[in-house]
Amino acid sequence: MAKQQEMTAMEEITLHNDIGSEIVFTGRLYAEHSFYDEDTGSLTQQRLYLTKDGCQVYAVVTGSGQTRERRAYVIKRDGRLCKINNGLFDVTVSTDDLITVVKGLCGITGSSQYEDFFTKVKDTERAVNE
Repeated sequence: MAKQQEMTAMEEITLHNDIGSEIVFTGRLYAEHSFYDEDTGSLTQQRLYLTKDGCQVYAVVTGSGQTRERRAYVIKRDGRLCKINNGLFDVTVSTDDLITVVKGLCGITGSSQYEDFFTKVKDTERAVNE
């Protein structure tokens, strides 16, 4: 029980953002993933947060040697639309179009591993909206 309460504890989080203003919110870490690209020598860390007000925040930090790039995005659902803010601009797209674009950018072509990932994304959507 204590572990479950620890997982749901909300805290004030500040994410530094190289392309816009800092993203500050009250929330909790929901998932994270890191991977190393041997071709570029870079390490990428991705984190997904759930906010107190029902939004999702996606943060990605990529670094190689002394170079580091930090990006953060707030994603607010409004029915079948997603409003995405990077600390500088707002973009609104349909949820279906967003998933299609992400799959295309990632080169996803029906692999069961990637389908599992998008199932988790959809489960996260439902958890946020409950």
